[in-house]
Amino acid sequence: MKKNIFILFTLSGGGSTLLGYIGIDTIIEQMRKKTMKTGFDFNIMVVGHSGLGKSTLVNTLFKSQVSRRSAGWARDEKIPKTIEIKAVSHVLEEGGVKMKLTVVDTPGFGDQINNDNCWEPISKYINEQYEKFLKEEVNITRKKRIPDTRVHCCLYFISPTGHSLRQLDVEFMKRLSHSVNIIPVIAKSDTMTIEERQEFKQRVRKELEMGGIEFYPQKEFDEDMEDKSDNDKIREAMPFAVVGSDKEYQVNGKRVLGRKTAWGIVEVENPNHCEFALLRDFLIRSHLQDLKEVTHNIHYETYRAKRLNENGGLHPISTNDTQESNL
Repeated sequence: MKKNIFILFTLSGGGSTLLGYIGIDTIIEQMRKKTMKTGFDFNIMVVGHSGLGKSTLVNTLFKSQVSRRSAGWARDEKIPKTIEIKAVSHVLEEGGVKMKLTVVDTPGFGDQINNDNCWEPISKYINEQYEKFLKEEVNITRKKRIPDTRVHCCLYFISPTGHSLRQLDVEFMKRLSHSVNIIPVIAKSDTMTIEERQEFKQRVRKELEMGGIEFYPQKEFDEDMEDKSDNDKIREAMPFAVVGSDKEYQVNGKRVLGRKTAWGIVEVENPNHCEFALLRDFLIRSHLQDLKEVTHNIHYETYRAKRLNENGGLHPISTNDTQESNL
């Protein structure tokens, strides 16, 4: 019996030319099947003072009632005197792929008379999720799949003043930009004209640059020229000026999501009306996996290295130790 022998030539550049089919290309399908079975997690935090439409925008992004307000939040609930961190999880399924989406809300942020250091509870929460993951990693009997509650993305809502950023906006983003992926958005942008919106976007970008604030996607993490080219276009369009709505209206014979104003219907997904579609495509359809990878490889690793240096290395934790610490 003859055996098929494929000869492999090594090129001077380090690459190789195959003279026959191996099946390397099936790895993508293997990964897809595994993801279909296990699903994945995505944790998004929304920050901004009350009245900016944070809950509505998140519901619009995921076409589901996923926000904290949609999960039994009372409309007559008073603004808390201190910042509260509240997380609500939902399992979404599309095309056979399951995603556990956790929306982390921060009611009370920016709503007090004195907002000094109001970012501290949020920073504490973000670091606590890194700490949870780290403790699971150093367990002697580690779980096959560590629960991931780390914040992969923080949508920061900027008030559509048309003037400039508040000092609180600058301080928050400056202090947290090195521990979480911050994506700034201009909320309720339909309150401005197109010209006002463009001027405000340029002013915000300039203020962020002057403040040394890096938002996602950070230039230093561009992997190649193609990556840089794609991300440069995104960075030039940010902060996205958005409108959210869970109400439908009839426009030219079609049902569309929109907001009714004295001038007509503002169509949420119409790029001529606002930049919601740009935000959705960027956040979910092109960069969701990268947000998770930057969280794990950059932000979490930075936290992990700092903790290990502080403690001279964390000692492995047994199952009994974990149970005792939870009592």
